[in-house]
Amino acid sequence: MLRALLVRHPKGLTIYELSSELNVTPRSLRRYLLEVKRELDLVSVTMRPGSAALWRLAPGEAVRKVEVRRTQAYALLAARRLFEPMKGSTLYDEIHLAAEKLLGVARRPGRGPNAGVADARLEERFLYLPFAPKDYGAKTEELDDVFQAVADLRPLSCRYRRPKDGREERILIHPYAMVLYKDAIYCVGRHVAKDEIRTFLLDRMRDTECAVTERFDLPDDFRIEDYFQGQFGIWSSGQRQKVVIEFDPRVREYVETRRIHPSQSIETTSDGRVRLTMTIGDLTEVTTWVLGFGETAMVVEPPILRERVVKELETALARYRAPAPSSGRKRKSS
Repeated sequence: MLRALLVRHPKGLTIYELSSELNVTPRSLRRYLLEVKRELDLVSVTMRPGSAALWRLAPGEAVRKVEVRRTQAYALLAARRLFEPMKGSTLYDEIHLAAEKLLGVARRPGRGPNAGVADARLEERFLYLPFAPKDYGAKTEELDDVFQAVADLRPLSCRYRRPKDGREERILIHPYAMVLYKDAIYCVGRHVAKDEIRTFLLDRMRDTECAVTERFDLPDDFRIEDYFQGQFGIWSSGQRQKVVIEFDPRVREYVETRRIHPSQSIETTSDGRVRLTMTIGDLTEVTTWVLGFGETAMVVEPPILRERVVKELETALARYRAPAPSSGRKRKSS
């Protein structure tokens, strides 16, 4: 977004003009410019003594181009809603700007059988629909700081609200990766004080600050795949457990056509049931997932997962057996 803004104003803009256009404070912008100058060739010039400095693109800074075919543009546009939770952040603005350029490619007339077909609005008919996305409109500064820290391997300090007791503490993180899971944003990184890799939810961060001069080294053996387990969450666990679940034939097609976990294996029993076997670390998400199948799924092992499912079902049944709360409005006493 900064590049596009300076392209439109080749003579340059002052810090205050840039901050107004980008809707950030001058203080935040100065910090941002220090980071951007590492990737973008910017110069600061003064037109006359005593006047405000103007920031502009250096003469040799060429517009970078990537050749994209029409079908490729449509495929990329289909996933643009994936980033909707980030709306309002600088990162989202950059993604939105790229999407607008892709639209220009997608709306060109096609070739071959599609020759002459222009502006078919396929980008509106080939979509990724997020499931209950979060709104990070009030967390745009934290989001930008986290992204900057991940991208440039810079330490990130923040006040973090602990999930167990709700207490806040000031922590320092070496953020290794960002993960968008169930349309919520997480950061996987090393908790410096505890010297261990953890998962941090963006919602619990505030008062973030990305280091300007310091950097950290990304471990050679770091693989983000080691810190999430398919659709069962991004929590890691040192303990691995074999999970076996049997499904009724009614949901056979659903189970067989989905890649639920990298370790999964599927077989059909003699009575037509589908048996899913996988090795999982944390069972928190698995419990909820099994319950979603209702009577069509049954946990075979491990026993602890069976116990969790039974407990959830018994608690739910007890609530439904209790008298339903009155839906009528209470009369005011005179």
